Amino acid sequence: MKMYINNEGQYYARLRDYEFQPIEGEELKFTIEDKTYTAKTDSKGFAKIDIKDLKKGTHNVLVEYAGSSKYDPSSKTSKLEMLVRTIDKEVVIEVKNLSMEFKVTKDKIDTLKEFIIRTIKRNKEEHKKIKILDDITFNVYKGDKLGILGFNGAGKSTLLKIMAGIYEPTSGSITTHGKIAPLLELGAGFDKNYTGKNNIFLNGAFLSLDEKFLKEKYDEIVEYSELGDFINYPIKNYSSGMRTKLGFSIATLINPDILIIDEILSVGDIKFRQKSAEKINSMMEEGVTVLLVSHSIKQIRKICDTCIWLENGKIKMQGDADEVCDAYVKGAEKDMKKAKQKK
Repeated sequence: MKMYINNEGQYYARLRDYEFQPIEGEELKFTIEDKTYTAKTDSKGFAKIDIKDLKKGTHNVLVEYAGSSKYDPSSKTSKLEMLVRTIDKEVVIEVKNLSMEFKVTKDKIDTLKEFIIRTIKRNKEEHKKIKILDDITFNVYKGDKLGILGFNGAGKSTLLKIMAGIYEPTSGSITTHGKIAPLLELGAGFDKNYTGKNNIFLNGAFLSLDEKFLKEKYDEIVEYSELGDFINYPIKNYSSGMRTKLGFSIATLINPDILIIDEILSVGDIKFRQKSAEKINSMMEEGVTVLLVSHSIKQIRKICDTCIWLENGKIKMQGDADEVCDAYVKGAEKDMKKAKQKK
């Protein structure tokens, strides 16, 4: 079950099974500030209540489903999701008129002869600008689980890197409030000639972590990464899985307010993948704000409340995660049909 709020003071929860099918005609109970409200789910699984007299700020909202002869919330076969959330309209990420451009070489120099001629003539290589993000504006609220969808080249990963402070936008602004844990390019900033131990402090500095804090947490990082004595070997001798495990152990060291994820992680071996998934899930359960880029519609539906669909660097659609996912899938199917017709 998911809990939502819109700007008109309308609270709504959604009841679905684990196949993401809506459950219709079931009564949900909302408890807000010691007041109780009930509503039945509609054909899309939504139960809605209107509350106009709540003061601005944080409200603890409990949504309960007692079950019925048709559905039993305690039954493993019904697999119903129950979620208790704190609704807070505090803005934690504010994106205004954000644009990002990259310069790329317009013409390749294919031969040494051409390079020498251009050098003698002192002709500068021509560059063209590619706009990856084009004047996008949106807010992310505390506790939101925001999914970002889009085909390859839509600007998804670039947007996350700007939010994480890795890139500076060409124009516009982004304001963030709170500690950020970016699970993007794990191990970015590692020096292959340094030992794992030295790279903990190097990568920690890249993530703006204090040296004293890293010293206090050093043993914890080594234990969690499962590297053992390999921590004293140069990174160049590590497998990609070992580097990623160390990067993950450093990046998730803090208790973040905002968790930024580019694809659900496949870190290390099966045992560590399970451990990393549990770590991410525990952060989510603590109410952190989540921004997730994924090509998996199933992951977006499962994790996210709201969603943004990026296309050619612009926001094509924004809103309820299920509605955006439905539109995105239809759009993809339409594009595939057009591509087949051209053939």
